[in-house]
Amino acid sequence: MLNDLSVNNHKIDNEPEKALCVGLNITSNKNSSDVNIEDSMAELKELVLAAGAEVVGEVIQNRSYIETSTYLGSGKIEEIKIYAESLDATMIVFNDELSGAQIRNIENIIGKKIIDRTILILDIFAQRALSKEGKLQVELAQLKYRLPRLYGMGGQMSRTGAGIGTRGPGEQKLEKDKRHILNRAAVIRKELKQVVKNRDIQRSQRSKNKIPIVALVGYTNAGKSTILNEIIKTHPDYEREKEVFTKDMLFATLDVTLRKASLPNKKEFLIVDTVGFVSKLPHDLIDAFKATLEEVLYADLILHVIDSTNSSSNIQKTTTESVLKDLGADDKKTITVYNKIDKLDLDIYPKNHDDLVYISAKKGINMDKLMNLIQNCLMENTYKVNLLLPFDKGNIFNLIKEKYHIDEFEYTEKGIDLVVSLDEEDYNLYKEYIKIK
Repeated sequence: MLNDLSVNNHKIDNEPEKALCVGLNITSNKNSSDVNIEDSMAELKELVLAAGAEVVGEVIQNRSYIETSTYLGSGKIEEIKIYAESLDATMIVFNDELSGAQIRNIENIIGKKIIDRTILILDIFAQRALSKEGKLQVELAQLKYRLPRLYGMGGQMSRTGAGIGTRGPGEQKLEKDKRHILNRAAVIRKELKQVVKNRDIQRSQRSKNKIPIVALVGYTNAGKSTILNEIIKTHPDYEREKEVFTKDMLFATLDVTLRKASLPNKKEFLIVDTVGFVSKLPHDLIDAFKATLEEVLYADLILHVIDSTNSSSNIQKTTTESVLKDLGADDKKTITVYNKIDKLDLDIYPKNHDDLVYISAKKGINMDKLMNLIQNCLMENTYKVNLLLPFDKGNIFNLIKEKYHIDEFEYTEKGIDLVVSLDEEDYNLYKEYIKIK
């Protein structure tokens, strides 16, 4: 939470920043994939709250084009100045990414701190990132955002006080030392390469063990973490401490989480939670988190989680699918999961399908149906067989035990009698031991 700020050079403690949210509704070149301005502004307000500030007002201008120097028309900027003063707003938050010159020009007219949507999201990420990798990724995105704006943002870049948009990499030198940014970015990239190398080793080990991986993807606050917490309860080693933080807010969790879970047939699998999306997610942030998002490339199944109560759910679905395509994961087996149906005013929930399910993770509604769908997908290319292994093939039994959940087995006079589900490769390798009934 950010509650230490400066207004007119007087420090105010324990009081959140007051934000006036400003949006531009471009009336020309509209298409069906655009998020409507009302939903976009509602999301902006949620982002402001997530950053720790208070929303005190909203301004939307309908315009056919963006003003190069001030983003909005000069008359509207003057209106915003008067309105912000009447609300005692301490900062103005714009719903799009602004250039350095635009931020400087608007700040000079209004005389208050100017924050754009990108700075706001980066600030939230800076607050929420817990792992070393997450912190490095956010800092790299901040540096890439600030570099081209060194000579355009004026006082904004030299601000060193507390508050939204001021936290980050060496603000006191950014406008003076371009070399500092480039050097720091190079150091971060080097450290991230090592992190990626370590993750590749872990992935390789998981691949050897043949443990299926299920990845959760979707918009922020769609309920991915809540779903993960419910699914991991299926594992015999489940402990409350293994649950991840959940809260009804945007970007409550950022770091990738990997946990063990069990299918209804007791077979073990891994479930991984990835960073959530939001409309107009900064490109630099997507690039920075690309190594993290690439976890989905190694998944055997994707759960695309959608907030069924969100009026823009179809557009959010399309946006997420677009990101998956950019990552090269659009051909992955996917189950679409509409979450939060407990909040819908429906007596009868929509019907589930082979690749689509309506659930409420919070209330436990249809979680059994989701688990059965996951099992059907993960076991699709497996063969349940009854093997009879001679005692001198105990090494094969040990290999199978390491890689699979054995449904049942017993030692008989003729050898080790077991029932197990094998993937196609191992089925062909061990089919000579299939028990003839």
